[in-house]
Amino acid sequence: MTSFDSSPHLNAWRTLLALAVVFVMLATTGWTAVRDNGGESSPLAAALSAWERGSIDGHALPDPDAPAARLTQFFASLDERQRDRLAARYPLAVGNMNGAPTELRYRANRIALGQARKVERERMHDKRLSPLGQQEAERRMKRFGVMMRPNRQVLAFDPMGSGRMAEVFGDLDKARRVSVVVPGVDTNVLTFERTFRKYSAPVGMAKALYREERAVSPRARTAVIAWADYTAPVGIGVDAATSMRAESGAVRLDSMVRALPGRSPVALYCHSYGSVVCGVAARTLPSRVTDITVAGSPGMRADRASQLGTGARIWAARDNDDWIQDVPYMEVGGLGHGADPVSGGFGARVLSAAGAAGHTGYFEPGTESLRNFAEIGTGAYQGVRCAGADDACRKNISGGAAA
Repeated sequence: MTSFDSSPHLNAWRTLLALAVVFVMLATTGWTAVRDNGGESSPLAAALSAWERGSIDGHALPDPDAPAARLTQFFASLDERQRDRLAARYPLAVGNMNGAPTELRYRANRIALGQARKVERERMHDKRLSPLGQQEAERRMKRFGVMMRPNRQVLAFDPMGSGRMAEVFGDLDKARRVSVVVPGVDTNVLTFERTFRKYSAPVGMAKALYREERAVSPRARTAVIAWADYTAPVGIGVDAATSMRAESGAVRLDSMVRALPGRSPVALYCHSYGSVVCGVAARTLPSRVTDITVAGSPGMRADRASQLGTGARIWAARDNDDWIQDVPYMEVGGLGHGADPVSGGFGARVLSAAGAAGHTGYFEPGTESLRNFAEIGTGAYQGVRCAGADDACRKNISGGAAA
């Protein structure tokens, strides 16, 4: 495990390495961070615009960007028939509306997925597309079909571009503790769930964590969210070396957490670039976020945990053969993400990741990293295994397992 070393020679070497990496990324990927979507119209934006012009039984609909509490109050004032009508009429808007009832969002997103599936089926036979484009349309069509099955609980869905999605495992409304998995680069609707290397994808991560939480505390009422509802960087390019995607993702993450039902504690599990998102979001997240755990992190946009501006416990894990340890842990001119979260100087509680292999193995069943995540998620902190020989990561922690 790499230790923190602030010697001038090492820092100078890291600066040169960082600049070399940047030049390589610019040469191979270009300034992807400033590319736009070419003026494409967003289906979600169109749905929200229609909602703003709409009404229900002669009454205007509230601002879709209103505080979640205001939207919750609005939906509570409707009967079930009225809520179902809104979900059928504005499925993308309702399905992505923080403050809308959880079950209603699931139903609305099932409708939205069905509509998006029809669009992709037509694109499969669109002669204007290349064969590769038609194949991608077929893959998206199949993915949407899988996600609209009755047992899926899709909390957010946007088919625009590479797509965004979030899914819930467990009963979110009755959960006494909620865990949120925030993934990293190359996350989109096609990589949201995988058959091969399934625990490297958001759905596999969240399912594994949900099962492990139940194993750790069988009577615990928990829910886990696979949250890929932000536009993640594509590849290890300039996007991944800057905080631009993280900043917009942090706003969305904060809004989602604030709209969660009830007052249950929330734990975040932030993998790879997802830890940049969580680091940027940390200062504004509500106090119900009690734990932020990063795994395989390139940094959290801070030099010390105390700079994150949160009262949440900060945990960090990295296995010994994760390539991320070789990135320059620094920030120069907006490039890079700050200090190494597992370094002694950062001040995080460092967890054991024994058994995890490589950069994407932290949620594999049987690993100490997954077991630790589940202990944190259920509040069973005394069961956590620290990376060192002592129990330093467990000091000054109170609380017991979830009921």
